[in-house]
Amino acid sequence: MASQSRIEWTEASWNPVTGCTKISAGCLNCYAERMARRLQAMKHPNYADGFEVSLHSHALDIPLGWSRPKMVFVNSMSDLFHKDVPLDFIQKVFAVMSDAHWHTFQVLTKRADRLLDLAPNLPWPKNVWMGVSVESREYLSRIDHLREVPAQTRFISFEPLLEDLGEVDLRGIDWAIVGGESGPGARPMRPEWAVNLRDRCVDQGVPFFFKQWGGVNKKRSGRQLEGRTWSEYPAVQHAAPRQLAS
Repeated sequence: MASQSRIEWTEASWNPVTGCTKISAGCLNCYAERMARRLQAMKHPNYADGFEVSLHSHALDIPLGWSRPKMVFVNSMSDLFHKDVPLDFIQKVFAVMSDAHWHTFQVLTKRADRLLDLAPNLPWPKNVWMGVSVESREYLSRIDHLREVPAQTRFISFEPLLEDLGEVDLRGIDWAIVGGESGPGARPMRPEWAVNLRDRCVDQGVPFFFKQWGGVNKKRSGRQLEGRTWSEYPAVQHAAPRQLAS
């Protein structure tokens, strides 16, 4: 399954895996779970089992058919490093990303421990950006795991940002995304939490992308932080990001 993405920091999504299970506080109001239930009700074949982890071998080669370079979010509807995704399937996903060298692939996981365990068994082409999600201080160790992964570009998604993270160490990190939670039951993000991360990025020379304030109506809430739009990307890009309105 692949589609144009509404996520502000990417262009397209590619889902050779769908489904997941909750692992930490940021998963409470999972948008992917809501969407999967909706697609299941619409009889979409990839969601016959709802939000159960499902592998879709038929979707593996989809990026090879896109001739124009894209930024591609891998598994927006799952987590590639979920325990129920076998290593050999993850290797197939990485092989496609390596072959489709004209795209930039953005892989994001909350399962940084398994990522670190499997990293030696995976190729790490330059067009694969590896990221971890960090929503609260409890999960700052995910950044330490990420630093040990031999990806050329490493990034952190601080979304949904649930508390102030203090003096975050961004050594070895190439990009930071910050955003509040959106949708039903969204937990509020305080401005000073986002400003702190912005300041840490500026001080440590890390490109900063402010995705959204969130809330039930995220479009109305907007994505300006202290009067400006932050849409920075890592200096080395393998596919030009779409231009975002400021």
